Amino acid sequence: MLEVKNIYKTFNVGTINEKRALNGLSLTLNEGDFVTVIGGNGAGKSTLMNALAGTWFVDEGNIIIDGIDVTKMPEFKRAKFLGRVFQDPTMGTAPTMGIDENLALAMRRGKSRGLKIGITKAEREKYKKLLSTLELGLEDRLTSKVGLLSGGQRQAVTLLMASLQKPKILLLDEHTAALDPKTAAKVLETTNKIISKDNLTTLMITHNMKDAIANGNRLIMMNNGNIVLDIKGEEKKNLTVETLLKKFEEVSKETFDNDSALLSL
Repeated sequence: MLEVKNIYKTFNVGTINEKRALNGLSLTLNEGDFVTVIGGNGAGKSTLMNALAGTWFVDEGNIIIDGIDVTKMPEFKRAKFLGRVFQDPTMGTAPTMGIDENLALAMRRGKSRGLKIGITKAEREKYKKLLSTLELGLEDRLTSKVGLLSGGQRQAVTLLMASLQKPKILLLDEHTAALDPKTAAKVLETTNKIISKDNLTTLMITHNMKDAIANGNRLIMMNNGNIVLDIKGEEKKNLTVETLLKKFEEVSKETFDNDSALLSL
């Protein structure tokens, strides 16, 4: 479903602030893979996510989604292949519009639009059913403005919106980092439900090592713009934070450096 072939990205080339963020990184995701991504400060996690989304182009290499080379495809065209949820709960939704209107916009993404009635009765029933699976009572608040929702409720709605069209790849960019632990756990539970229901191929960046281990069928760890660990199967099932840190130190010859990740232990 995703092939990343030997990609490079350097910022501020030729200046004192030059930084190589991606350093010949290659990655393959099969359909239905749920991959968690963790790494130290400046490891290249967000750069990888933005490169996949087309927020910026890579300097070298190729990005192929479901057999289509999107390397030079602009972000707005690449969006039809992707669903994305950001760290900030206020992104990805229209705050002054109702929950139903936000879901309708997501449902119509990439489709031609005419002068038909805005949201049909059948659509509203569908949205109520979808919202009820979140178990947050939002099915009874269909016309509530999204801006009035809590951070966790808003992230849950954004997750629904990002997955409505069953994207080729779902990108989750530290989407629970801004939430309190209880709310973050609920959003992660919702995330797993949605991914499992539609067998979505997913890449989830997280700063929480426990979450990275507990979720998904595969874990990759980044350092200096490349993947240094790729753990799956039984090895991942038996993984602990302590063994993960030890493996990282063995392959990188460095101590893991991510304050928020270590504080979450």
